Amino acid sequence: MIQIAIMGFGTVGTGVARVVAENARQIERKLGEPLQVKAILVRRFQDGPYRQLMTDDFEKIVGDDDIRVVVETIGGVEAAYEYTRRALEAGKHVVTANKQLVAERGCELLALAKRKNVSYLFEASVGGGIPILHPLTQCMAANRIDEVYGILNGTTNYILTRMVRTGAFFSDALREAQAKGYAEADPTADVEGIDAGRKICILADLAFGSQVDPAEVPVEGISRLSLRDVKIAQRAGYRVKLLGRAVRMPGGGRTAYVAPHLIPEDNPLSGVEDVFNAVMLRGNATGEVMFYGRGAGELPTASACVADVMEALQSSPRREETGWSADTAGFEDPLELQSRYYFRVEGSLTDAAMAFGQVEVLSEDGETAFLTDAITGRDALRQSRPLHVLACMRVLG
Repeated sequence: MIQIAIMGFGTVGTGVARVVAENARQIERKLGEPLQVKAILVRRFQDGPYRQLMTDDFEKIVGDDDIRVVVETIGGVEAAYEYTRRALEAGKHVVTANKQLVAERGCELLALAKRKNVSYLFEASVGGGIPILHPLTQCMAANRIDEVYGILNGTTNYILTRMVRTGAFFSDALREAQAKGYAEADPTADVEGIDAGRKICILADLAFGSQVDPAEVPVEGISRLSLRDVKIAQRAGYRVKLLGRAVRMPGGGRTAYVAPHLIPEDNPLSGVEDVFNAVMLRGNATGEVMFYGRGAGELPTASACVADVMEALQSSPRREETGWSADTAGFEDPLELQSRYYFRVEGSLTDAAMAFGQVEVLSEDGETAFLTDAITGRDALRQSRPLHVLACMRVLG
């Protein structure tokens, strides 16, 4: 009998216990022996089928030699970091879905795990139920990864889908997402791009092999996005999506950011709707490879956690460990990237042409919406200064 512990018993922690129980036969067949949850660390005891497994004493987990893997679903950094560090120090594998902890302290925790000859795995931290980290680090290991980008937050994608389908304003679509349980009562981390920012940092760390400091990654959400721009984009053959992007720069540096983009209708990401997520990897040998599925939720995320538990238990001591350098040098401002830009300005086509030269007009009715040629973000800011800008977004591709 293989015994594990769960730290935190919210949505994901509950899902892990359910997956272990409901898929017990399949798990046992792959591991060769049964898998059992022995302890669940909680702050407040709850009635229910797992009540007898609950404890508020971390020492009962870290000091139990029978517990081989700890699944951390606490969230945040402070307590989660301390418990994770101590579990690794005690020689236990740790699995997590905690994107903030991995983005901010993952390099340190991976190094500790390597010293202790155990695993620190976090497939669920980026794509929920979408397997993306393992393909990135293993299946595409023969590639130089030049870019990773995608729809990394299901809440914002649902809101944007409702704005396109029903013409709902952002505030109305957000209330609908909250009513369906897709958005938290405080949706700031989702709608302001913070959640996607943490995920793109992890993807960039793994893709480029060096630490990306989340504090250096600019994030812009969708809270200020106008329904008018969504409709103009749709009429012109584009969809508006919140993307996280990490790009290898021509000189060998790297950059990352989160922002709304106009995506052409012929790009597969334009058709990713509702709470679904999708990630594109661009390798120098494979070209673009897309991963698509439910990026969050109790069972999809729990499934990824339990798969990591099984990998940790089956991994060879000789297996190459996942990780990246702590060196943060080489991170460049994403304003150095070139792309076409969408602007909506209070003014005429003449004003737009004087600022940017030749432009592609999308709408002209007192305000002017247009696309520029490919320019850097820095030039886009400089050339738009004479204009009264109402909206500005990058165009993908």
